[in-house]
Amino acid sequence: MTELSRVLVLAGGLTYERDVSLRSGRRVTDALRRVGVEATLADADAGLLALLADTRPDAVFVALHGGSGEDGAIQSVLDCAGIPYAGTAPAACRTAFDKPSAKALVRRAGVQTPDWVAVGQATFRELGAPAVLDLLVRRLGLPLMVKPAAGGSALGATAVHDARDLPAAMVTCFSYGETALVERYVEGVELAVSVLDLGEPVALPAVEIRPDSGTYDYAARYTAGATEFFCPARVAGGVAADVARVGLAVHAALGLRDLSRSDLRIDLEGQVHFLDANVAPGMTETSLLPLAVSASGRDLGVVCRDLLAAAMARG
Repeated sequence: MTELSRVLVLAGGLTYERDVSLRSGRRVTDALRRVGVEATLADADAGLLALLADTRPDAVFVALHGGSGEDGAIQSVLDCAGIPYAGTAPAACRTAFDKPSAKALVRRAGVQTPDWVAVGQATFRELGAPAVLDLLVRRLGLPLMVKPAAGGSALGATAVHDARDLPAAMVTCFSYGETALVERYVEGVELAVSVLDLGEPVALPAVEIRPDSGTYDYAARYTAGATEFFCPARVAGGVAADVARVGLAVHAALGLRDLSRSDLRIDLEGQVHFLDANVAPGMTETSLLPLAVSASGRDLGVVCRDLLAAAMARG
């Protein structure tokens, strides 16, 4: 593995997920330092290009969530600057970040995903909200999940079990983005499977998610003690194998690189359904990928170091 002398961890940015990103960045920086890597935490702000020019890091670890950290924008800038980075290339980032596009590609690859409709705010307004909502319910049925077509951390996401609650869910969703993804809600167990790719993609143990409130929303994700996690997930061996297969299939279908996390649901019949993919998974104390890394017997700092070394060698 290529020797690293100094790396930069990018976190923060100007998105709704800034605080979570900073927590992820601090944890990655600390983990790298514990394994002997000279790591510096930096914000993705107006001073970034000057910092890159001055320091010329061996590689960058992108711990940005939402917006430019996951839509390929920062990765494109790093490519232009000739700085290697761990993670997915820009074009695949853009595809994975757009949930309707990702679902379409994943379905084409043979993976189950709930039926969906993407509705733009302008269309919703111009065609008349009542008529559009009635059409959505007739097309998809109930219950539904309404969430922004781009973004993460469950911001703007609402489960709708009663059609009377759908207007409010759409308004909440549109406050976080111009396009709403409305999909059939899958009753069952929520899981996440992470893939580590250091030459040969490997599915890490799946994490089972049991929020105390019953909903894995922003508070349940980032409040210590608000959610119970089980890793490996408490599912039958055959289901566990299906979950790993789906995680690897999503990673390949979307052209992802180095690491990824797929969010899934296991329905009441034991079928696996893909929900969305993450190219910059959270690294906080309550995040899912670090739980999976630990359950696999790996050290988070070593994993991050090896991903950066691979990026440097690839660079």
